[in-house]
Amino acid sequence: MAPNLQHVFPAVHLFGVLVLLLCPSCMCDCGIFPSIAHGSYEDVSSFLSFTTVVQYKCDDGYALVGEEKITCRSSRWSSPAPQCQALCLKPEIEDGTVSVDKDQYVDSENVTVQCDPGYSVVGSPNIICSENGTWYPDVPKCEWEIHTDCEQVLEGRKLMQCLPSPEDVKMALEVYKLSLEIERLELDLKLSTS
Repeated sequence: MAPNLQHVFPAVHLFGVLVLLLCPSCMCDCGIFPSIAHGSYEDVSSFLSFTTVVQYKCDDGYALVGEEKITCRSSRWSSPAPQCQALCLKPEIEDGTVSVDKDQYVDSENVTVQCDPGYSVVGSPNIICSENGTWYPDVPKCEWEIHTDCEQVLEGRKLMQCLPSPEDVKMALEVYKLSLEIERLELDLKLSTS
């Protein structure tokens, strides 16, 4: 044996013994890295490590559900690969709220739309975040309920939406009140002269 090889051989022999001790099955590798839809992975294992570490990340518009990093030890992954689920933005509901208040929701998550008092849901109150990042069915609306015996309240509400300041609203209501009194006086006058 050449003199240089005599020095290298013990080091190679020692490395082989370490591999057998740390990985008795001689299968330190888990083989193929688990891939994920709508995302990617990277081998982030440290040099001279006897474990394989894979780190996952999702494409824009998707959220990682599960472990960000998984490790291969003794030919087994520490956990299943994560999933990348589509994200839906919080539905905009004027005059209403949603049952679960968050900025973003993941695929298959559902919420219920609840309208403020005096408003009713137009459309389906239960909506689900779909895998393309939209709500299904469409986000409903909350519309003002019109009751036949509440026409004056509705008129007052419209008046308040049209006028720019509380002082203008107060003055308009006084004028409206005065017009109702005049109508009543005219009706009393007609009844008394009949």
